[in-house]
Amino acid sequence: MKKMIKAVSLACAMLFTGGVGVAHADATNPKIGFSIDDLRLERWARDRDYFTAAAQKLGAKVYVQSADASEQRQIAQIENLISRGVDVLVIVPYNATVLNNAIREAKKAKIKVVSYDRLILNADVDAYVSFDNKAVGELQAQSLVNLKPKGNYYLLGGAPTDNNAKILREGQMKVLQPLVDKGDIKIVGKQWVKDWSASEAMAIVENVLTASGNKIDAVVASNDGTAGGAIQALSAQKLAGKVVVSGQDADLAAVRRVIAGTQTMTVYKPLRALASNAANVAVQLVRNQKPGYNAQMHNGFKNVDSLLLKPVLLNKSNVDLLVKDGFYTQSQLAGK
Repeated sequence: MKKMIKAVSLACAMLFTGGVGVAHADATNPKIGFSIDDLRLERWARDRDYFTAAAQKLGAKVYVQSADASEQRQIAQIENLISRGVDVLVIVPYNATVLNNAIREAKKAKIKVVSYDRLILNADVDAYVSFDNKAVGELQAQSLVNLKPKGNYYLLGGAPTDNNAKILREGQMKVLQPLVDKGDIKIVGKQWVKDWSASEAMAIVENVLTASGNKIDAVVASNDGTAGGAIQALSAQKLAGKVVVSGQDADLAAVRRVIAGTQTMTVYKPLRALASNAANVAVQLVRNQKPGYNAQMHNGFKNVDSLLLKPVLLNKSNVDLLVKDGFYTQSQLAGK
C-alpha cells in the first residue's frame, strides 16, 4: 500500500512540475536540445564544445543538432528535439524569421526556449543570450574611422536572414552617419552577404573595385569570413593592407591577417563566457530560477529577457589576449 501511495505521489509531482501530459526529466538532470545553424563553421563547433561542457557540469544532458545552413532542416530538427521530450531548447537560428510555428509547438509541450547569439523573431522566446551586437558594430566602424577619418567606405553586411547583421549595421551607422553628414565619409555602396559567405563577399568586393576604379578606402566587413573574402579581392589588386577592413569572431585565419596587417581588427567574443552563461540560463529556466538578465530585446512578438555580454576589440596590439584566454596557442597564431 505504501509503495502504491508513493508511486501516485510521484506521478502527481511529475504532473505538476512538468505540466499536464508532459513527462519531463526532473530538474536535477535537465535535457537540453541545442539546435545550431551550421557546425561546419569553426565558430559554432567551439560554441558546441563550451556549451556542452558547461551544461554537463550543471547536471544537464545536451542533444546537439546542426542544420547545415538549411531552414527546413532546422525546423525538422527542432520538432525532433520536441518529440524527444527535452526540457529546454537552445537555438542558434539559421533564419530568425521562420521558427515561430516550431517555437509554438515547443511552448505547447511546456518546453522553455533560449535564443543563442541570434535573436529569434516574432516568437514566444523565454530568453536571449548574446554579445551586445550594436557595440560590436560600433567597434568595427570606429576602428576604421580612427585610421581613415575621410574617404570612400563600402558596407559589407552579414546574412540577410540573420537579425544580428541588422543590429551590427545599426552600430556601424551610429559611428559613420555623423561623418557622412559632415561630408568626410562617402558610403559608395552596401550589400548583405548570403550565409556570411566568404566567396560571395569576394565577388562583391571584386565588382566594387572594378566599378570604382579601386577607389575604396575602407570595407566595413561584418565578420571574419566576409573580411577574408574582401581581403582576397583586395590582394588581387595589391590593395591588401592599404584598405582598412573590419571583422568579428577572432577566427584563426583572421587573427593571422590582423598580425600580418591585411585585416585592421576583429572583435573577440569570449565564446566560453557566452556558452557558459547560456547553459546556466537554460538550466535555471528549467529549475524555475531567475537568471541575471541585464537587458530586454524586442523580437516583434514580445520584450525578450536578455543577457548581453561585452565584446572585446582586438587588433595587432592586443592579440596576445587570445593566448592568455586559452583561445589559441602562440604557435597557432604564428601559423606553425
